[in-house]
Amino acid sequence: MPDIRLPDGSIRSYPNPVSVATVAGDIGAGLARAALAGKLAGQLVDTSCLIESDADLAIVTERDADGLEVIRHSTAHLLAYAVKELFPEAQVTIGPVIENGFYYDFAYSRPFTPDDLVAIEKRMVELARRDIPVTRQVLPRDEAAAFFLAQGEKYKAELIAAIPEGEDVSLYREGDFVDLCRGPHVPSTGKLKVFKLMRVAGAYWRGDSRNEMLQRIYGTAWAKKEDLDAYLHMLEETEKRDHRRIGRQLDLFHQQEEAPGMVFWHPKGWALWQTLEQYMRQVYKESGYQEVRCPQILDVSLWKASGHWDNYQENMFFTESEKREYALKPMNCPGHVQIFKAGLHSYRELPIRYGEFGACHRNEPSGALHGIMRVRAFTQDDGHVFCTPEQIESEVTDFHRQALKVYAAFGFEQVAVKIALRPDKRLGSDAVWDKAEAALRAALGACGVAWEELPGEGAFYGPKIEYHLKDAIGRAWQLGTMQVDFMMPERLGCEYVAEDNTRKVPVMLHRAIVGSMERFIGILIEHHAGAFPLWLAPRQAVVLSITESHARYASQVAETLRDAGLRVEADLRNEKIGYKIREHTLQRVPYLLVVGERECANSTVAVRTRSGEDKGSLPLAGLAASLGAEVANRGHCVTEC
Repeated sequence: MPDIRLPDGSIRSYPNPVSVATVAGDIGAGLARAALAGKLAGQLVDTSCLIESDADLAIVTERDADGLEVIRHSTAHLLAYAVKELFPEAQVTIGPVIENGFYYDFAYSRPFTPDDLVAIEKRMVELARRDIPVTRQVLPRDEAAAFFLAQGEKYKAELIAAIPEGEDVSLYREGDFVDLCRGPHVPSTGKLKVFKLMRVAGAYWRGDSRNEMLQRIYGTAWAKKEDLDAYLHMLEETEKRDHRRIGRQLDLFHQQEEAPGMVFWHPKGWALWQTLEQYMRQVYKESGYQEVRCPQILDVSLWKASGHWDNYQENMFFTESEKREYALKPMNCPGHVQIFKAGLHSYRELPIRYGEFGACHRNEPSGALHGIMRVRAFTQDDGHVFCTPEQIESEVTDFHRQALKVYAAFGFEQVAVKIALRPDKRLGSDAVWDKAEAALRAALGACGVAWEELPGEGAFYGPKIEYHLKDAIGRAWQLGTMQVDFMMPERLGCEYVAEDNTRKVPVMLHRAIVGSMERFIGILIEHHAGAFPLWLAPRQAVVLSITESHARYASQVAETLRDAGLRVEADLRNEKIGYKIREHTLQRVPYLLVVGERECANSTVAVRTRSGEDKGSLPLAGLAASLGAEVANRGHCVTEC
């Protein structure tokens, strides 16, 4: 007789095997109605699953993250059900859960149209309202393959053929539709109430470009309508904030086919870049880093010694000259090791900190490229610390505090900290990885920080702390990293003279706060929707003359503000002032400075913001001081915080 332990610690005993649904009903009628699945000994199962021995059980509802996963998984299959009813000749393939939703791939004789998507979603709603039971069946592998072949579903049969002989296969039935699936599913289609189909895209069968092209229908599903509404609003905001569109609108940068995955920075965009770089350069200096510069092309022998050849070469670009093979650097760390090795260092000198705005190249797949967020040529605010094992904790702790200050300066207040642990493909022994991972945990523990652990997501040479920032519309971005590396310094022959006059290998800490400069600028564009705070704005103010007679004074105002270190232009065109204001407002210029007869006579400036706020007339000297103070403050001060 099974004894079932519930999350509150209570135990329910049964004389015979019992289903998850029955346990839920015994706890309460409301829970029985809400039950979507069960979590049995840590594994998600259907509510129909029979429990035959003692076990821990949690009832999964829409309030749980697992419940939302089950809803989305089941909605993907509801989509396939609707497609098969409307388009019987279509073949179904796979339909996994993805972030915020799901997709399902189909083989069909013609492209699905927007009208098709409307019809499919309508049929899904009808099937959900019928509250059709979803039941599980287990068949031997060969019998399951024969079943799908008889249905004309060759793709399902191919998937089953990849399953080892002798294994059973689970099938799920809802109405007349049967699908291959591990499960679990909701007990009936009536549990699926909030969903929307989004778009159609092409996708190769099994992700291989050598295979046939299928049609992928994307959808989203939620537990509550307000969650769907919030998600659709976020998508609308995402489209408005798209850095590629704003980049063109504000004349910041462009990309073109002759340089795939690379960026042409225009004057305004480069002004933004320089502001970011100079700010980070100051952070370097105040944190004890010495700025260095390394070659972009290095002989492959160095990349073989560093471990990149065996673990990273598919992501690298190579070239040849005079029968020697070279690689463009995908990262800066081997170069910084060479600088450390160029002289003999004592333990008294450690830690030694190098920083570089290093240009890197990575051979990213063309399908993965995305504006300036994912590129092939990029620059990192890259730094490396050479230290003793005893210095790891203090260095990591100092970096953590520094990173949070920098993120606050750019307007990011919500920061999640995660530790990416050893991947399958890695250098070094488990003992070395144990030591490195323990060092990161100890450092974060010293900061009093809560963190999440990500098994298998570390770099091949060491684990890393990751900083995930939420932007203005709630999206998370992974930015800064701090990595502990015991392997690369040893492989590349790094040594220092220890206190006992022996030679020892330093620990190497890899750190970056903003990471890829290109990607970070893209994030900033979308976070601020192009309306940058004053200190970041490519143009901080525009002086607008009302008529031609005010042009000379407008030029003088612009010159005075430029002399004060501000990025200011004068618009002296013979256009109506309302037209000028609208145009520069659309360009997201923080301050619009209007000069007319009164301002010329009084040596003042009429100040408007891009939001339409009228700040009245200010003396020119006072305005320069006020704007200068706003730029200098930038919401954060590295030295005082």
